Amino acid sequence: MDNPRPEKVAVVDEVRMRLDESDAVILTEYRGLKVKDLAALRRELRKNGGDYKVYKNTLVRLATRALGLHELDGMLEGPTAVAFVNGDAAAVAKALRDYSRVNQMLVIKGGVLGDKILDAAGTAALAELPSREVLLARFAGGLAAPLQQFASLLQALPRNLAYGLAALRDKLGEEAEPVPAGEAPAAAVAAAAPEEPVTTVQVAAQESAEDPAGETATS
Repeated sequence: MDNPRPEKVAVVDEVRMRLDESDAVILTEYRGLKVKDLAALRRELRKNGGDYKVYKNTLVRLATRALGLHELDGMLEGPTAVAFVNGDAAAVAKALRDYSRVNQMLVIKGGVLGDKILDAAGTAALAELPSREVLLARFAGGLAAPLQQFASLLQALPRNLAYGLAALRDKLGEEAEPVPAGEAPAAAVAAAAPEEPVTTVQVAAQESAEDPAGETATS
């Protein structure tokens, strides 16, 4: 573009900057759509973080080439509008798909998601993904289950430990029951008592008890 006008340079810079900063970009052909139809579509896309803009193909092509996105050249044919997405790319793709089903003059060509080029089929697949809110909810739910199980485990550990200690205490108590004070076993007392010496009187008394009639034989 020889000696471009400043306003064209400004548009190219704007498109290049927005392509670089957006989470996703979706290219569409809007041939035959009325101004009121485009306004309604813009409002719908804005709800989902999309900004729908119409540019000349030559200016968009200069911006995409400056970023090395040469694969988009083939999509820049016919009246082109660009949906810049800052947010939920799947929701914007879904809104464009739903609108194209009602008004078939809107044709989705493809786009860019991050650093990946999407063709029309890839953009259609993007529209089939769950919304960001649904994905976050599923992710949070997936995290919650293990965390709940872990919390239950932490709660059960002290309780089970207390049960285990009580059982161990009871078992040890049964194996070695303490003897109450003052109730030592008789055998232990007898074993501990010292033997008294046997006297002559005790022997005579024992013999008299065994032979009360005095019939003991003498030699």
